[in-house]
Amino acid sequence: MAYVEPKSYPYTDEQIKQRIAEYQADGLKTLTAPQAYRLLLGAIDLTTLEGSDNAEKVRQLCEKAMAFRDDQLQIPSTAAVCVYPPFAAQCKEMLKGTSIHVACVAGAFPAGQSPIEVKLAEVRYAVAQGADEIDMVISRGKFLEGDYRTVYDEIAAIKEACGKAHLKVILETGELGSADNIYKASQLAIAAGADFIKTSTGKIKVNATPESFLVMLDALKAHFDATGKRVGIKPAGGISDAPTAMLFLTILEHVLGEKWFDTSHFRIGASRLADKIRAEI
Repeated sequence: MAYVEPKSYPYTDEQIKQRIAEYQADGLKTLTAPQAYRLLLGAIDLTTLEGSDNAEKVRQLCEKAMAFRDDQLQIPSTAAVCVYPPFAAQCKEMLKGTSIHVACVAGAFPAGQSPIEVKLAEVRYAVAQGADEIDMVISRGKFLEGDYRTVYDEIAAIKEACGKAHLKVILETGELGSADNIYKASQLAIAAGADFIKTSTGKIKVNATPESFLVMLDALKAHFDATGKRVGIKPAGGISDAPTAMLFLTILEHVLGEKWFDTSHFRIGASRLADKIRAEI
């Protein structure tokens, strides 16, 4: 899609909170609790993104992702594992023959403070190593300066570098400062070709919140209403218990409906959550 100047957000902070309270009170309509827990577990991107990551730690991550699956109890494996690019090939080999995707953070994660040439080189490396999905982060500094065109151009260039790999665009909503900024950043990512928009890196104090998630969903709905095209959503960071995960799922259902209830359109970045969700099942 061509660059278009992003529009302002039509709701106030108070209206956002009121809508969330109404959705929470209304609850899930189309899923039972067991169905919802299975959906949530199957949507998790099981992640390790630490400086201490090594081959053994990544091996354990892949084995854990596969171990969740239990066909007799109808329990799915997680949707993906998410790692740094040097571990993509190891994950690809270990997960061969499963439905679990290999996701890599790339493009100067988590700060985004590298030249575009460096970002593109890292993305191409990750894809060449076997990544099915790329999780990139926008240049928040450029965005906050009002340089929306550069943010759009970088996302579009990274999307092209992804080739057949899907692109998740991390907005780092905790650094954007307002609902209006989150809405505008969402529009830029969608217009530049994102397959998913994602709240956070998980590396700062404020990560996924129901409020930021709702604003992003409103951007996705506006895009869907205008074009008929669905773009995915991924809340990530700080979602560490089942009730919180259920709240995010409830908000998603109320804004976008059950058409988003699949791993092509809904993921969660919440590794600490996986064991708790399986225990609920």
